[in-house]
Amino acid sequence: MATAVAPRSAPSLTEGPIAKTLFFFSLPMLLGNVLQTLNGTVNSIWVGKFLGEAALTAASNGNIILFFLISSIFGVTMAATILIGQSIGAKDIGRAKRVVGTSAVFFLLLSLAVGAAGILFSPYILTALNTPVESLEMAIIYTRIIFAGIPFMFGYNYIMTVMRGSGDSKTPFYFLILCVVLDIALNPVFIFGFGPVPELGIGGSALATVMAQFISFICIMFYLYRTKYFLRITSEELHLLRMDLDIIWTLIRKGVPMGLQMIVVTSSAIALMHLVNSFGIEAAAAYTAANNLSSYVQMPAMALGAAVSSFASQNIGAGRWDRVHRTTWIGVLFNLLMTGSLVVLIHVFNREALLLFLPSTGQALEIGMRINEITLWSFVLFGIMNVITGVVRSTGAVIVPLLITILALWGIRIPLAYIFVNDFGLNAVWWSFPTGFAVAMTAGIVYYVSGKWKNASMEKQSKLAEK
Repeated sequence: MATAVAPRSAPSLTEGPIAKTLFFFSLPMLLGNVLQTLNGTVNSIWVGKFLGEAALTAASNGNIILFFLISSIFGVTMAATILIGQSIGAKDIGRAKRVVGTSAVFFLLLSLAVGAAGILFSPYILTALNTPVESLEMAIIYTRIIFAGIPFMFGYNYIMTVMRGSGDSKTPFYFLILCVVLDIALNPVFIFGFGPVPELGIGGSALATVMAQFISFICIMFYLYRTKYFLRITSEELHLLRMDLDIIWTLIRKGVPMGLQMIVVTSSAIALMHLVNSFGIEAAAAYTAANNLSSYVQMPAMALGAAVSSFASQNIGAGRWDRVHRTTWIGVLFNLLMTGSLVVLIHVFNREALLLFLPSTGQALEIGMRINEITLWSFVLFGIMNVITGVVRSTGAVIVPLLITILALWGIRIPLAYIFVNDFGLNAVWWSFPTGFAVAMTAGIVYYVSGKWKNASMEKQSKLAEK
């Protein structure tokens, strides 16, 4: 039996002007991405400038493994977010809470498994990644500390995705500010030591990240119950913290393809990092620095992709397909404006931006500038693809976006880079970016225009509503 209309604490994305509502809903996500990337940038500056290129490469290689394993549960959180959004759009808060209870338990078990796997297998993966010998030991230390804190990190991020799925993008942003401030403040304390805190070097940077996420997780949990947030699980609803098989099956069936899509992305990044590492420490450092900058360029696309997914989910639940389609093209327009502006800005200050991470002498700076010249503009194409994918997956259409990603990355980008690297050097790696993005964007637009994605559904929802 469906619960009545959502309370005031459940912001509605099914009413009002789309452009204005989408902008203000996505803005906290964009600012959150800015903060997270700024956090990573500041940490990279501490590590790269004060601990050296080897330490910077160690942290970069460790983070790639982290992103790879995070991908294994990314799909579950996205599937849960879509289910919650559709439930709220249909004004069925009871169903939304059942999804929250089951996905929280499922997510906890998965995060424990991922954390254990990361601690055990990081040395083997780092070795297979061809991590430079000078960086290997530091990378192992960094990675193991990060994975020890995975349950807290994933718990914190899960709560934020649930709140965004409910239509609340502001509250997660406030706690993200707390997390970033803590991480930036704790990094020099743990890296260099302060008072009773010993000098921990590269391990200190990882520990600062874990501690910031842990404290933020405790604070956001306290907030949920102090303010009686409408999706919290109360003491009378503890029975919802169980493995509901219908919900679990939906999360797996729809979440696994989305998770695989992330794994495809991160595994391709690992393959490219392996190739770049073979060219030496300067090439690896340049690639790491360029990646730090391109992460800023990707921020609008990532924020808009998440925003249109939540936006479309609620409107699909409410049967407002007219708003779904307008959301898509407004999101594409926003991406062109925001991502394009960042690309131009970094092109103008290419050398100065890279000098934040790299020394002014040596080949690393010149390599980094060449990377930006070739790859940066193509992130506009990535943004268009990301917006379209965000809308498409909100219906439960997850297989075709997965196949498009496999084609673009493992069918186009990686083969181009590996086949032509001997003839054209590292330029082959850099040109594989715009080529892969162009293929993915074109295929995504064709699939969207075909309309076949609208026939998909999260399914099981009728059964969930009957409970």
